[in-house]
Amino acid sequence: MDKYNQFKEYISISLEKFKEIDKRETIRLVSHLDADGICASAIMIKALNTDNRKYSVSIVQQLTKEVIDGLSQEPYNYYIFTDLGSGQLSHIKSKFVGKHVFILDHHQPEDVKISSNIVHVNPHLFGIDGGKEICGAGVVYLFVKSLNKKVEDLAHIAVIGSIGDMQEGKEGFSKLNKEILDAAVAKKKIKVIKGLRIFGAQTRPLYKVLEYCMDPYIPGVSGSESGSIQFLQQIGVQPKNGNVWRKLVHLDEDEIKKLVSGIILRRLEEDSPEDVLGNVYILNDEEKESPFRDAKEFSTLLNACGRLEKASLGIGACLGDDKTKERAIKSLNGYKREIVNAINWFKDNKDKKDIIKDKGYIIINAGSNIRGSIAGTLASILSKSNEIEDGTFIMSMADMMNGYYKVSLRLSGRNKDLDLRNIVKRISDKVGGEAGGHMNAAGAMIKEENVDEFVKIAKQVLGKKSLEEVVH
Repeated sequence: MDKYNQFKEYISISLEKFKEIDKRETIRLVSHLDADGICASAIMIKALNTDNRKYSVSIVQQLTKEVIDGLSQEPYNYYIFTDLGSGQLSHIKSKFVGKHVFILDHHQPEDVKISSNIVHVNPHLFGIDGGKEICGAGVVYLFVKSLNKKVEDLAHIAVIGSIGDMQEGKEGFSKLNKEILDAAVAKKKIKVIKGLRIFGAQTRPLYKVLEYCMDPYIPGVSGSESGSIQFLQQIGVQPKNGNVWRKLVHLDEDEIKKLVSGIILRRLEEDSPEDVLGNVYILNDEEKESPFRDAKEFSTLLNACGRLEKASLGIGACLGDDKTKERAIKSLNGYKREIVNAINWFKDNKDKKDIIKDKGYIIINAGSNIRGSIAGTLASILSKSNEIEDGTFIMSMADMMNGYYKVSLRLSGRNKDLDLRNIVKRISDKVGGEAGGHMNAAGAMIKEENVDEFVKIAKQVLGKKSLEEVVH
């Protein structure tokens, strides 16, 4: 039996243990606040509803020791953690004695022997890379899809979770993610088309889509409103129809060809000028020009809900509730304002003491100037910016206003072989912080009083690490 079948066999055994739970029990469900965590919780909620289960839900930024302590003192006998928990096994083990715990996660697990009251479902335990081959929502989908046929209809939500966790490679999805995508396609929930790998095709004016396009970067166009409008006029694609700005979905086949050719010609100096083309994931049941139509836009909307502390709207959107979807769209507008605020703050403070630049790294201490939950988004945007040299570590920090700082670490450019999670863990461990995330996108929570010491250690570790990379 290969590792994938072993993993699925273990999922089946674990599901049987779940079925043993008395239906009079209320199950405590805890999930992560990003797009993948919201998708994971939505799939689990659908399963619990179809199985006539009682439950109570919480969405958290990170599973800190304080959060675990609080949960363990609640009067529940059964807990399910989705898209988190694997990195906090030792603390869960010590605090949840006498309670039954299911952990459905895809993050790198802590190396701890678990006790019999914990069911731990994680692809890493079977040699499967949870950072690339399956997301948290995918693990939950595989776990519950045998519970009720209706749950199989949510395969597309697991795909959105994978996209939110940036698990799609150049050739599309691999292995387990591909199987889940195929299930969504078979259910006619998703169609996969080849198209421009550009965000905002359904909702934004085309010139804005090009202006904000950083991955792929378009020289003379990305970052410039006038540059994007001129570019469209030069290639013979009218940016406006009368007084209305056109969207990418409004273009005809001939105009799409002109646009693709024009972008590739602008990118001839880049390593892979043609990588502007890729898979586009269209949700068949959603309205055209809606932010729910394109799976990438849907995942961004879920991130917006989570990071603005409105995760319930994201869950409702995943479950197809129309009124909730309308409210979720308003959250997206608020999220955009928060991101613009964060980028503007960064630009205005580039040369001030809160932004430390040295050879190979940038450390941004935004304090309370940006929302703590936006720290990772800011780091991700900067990591794709053409203004920052490839291979630069970008560490972004912001005050969570609860005695903790959120730290996010990214690496600019295409060199994605470094394990950022290990790097941020090395730094945060020295100040008693808690690290998590993946190879390409990692983070930590540290106490407010340890920020100065953390920055001092980060400068040493990132400086040394960047020198190592230069030597290689």
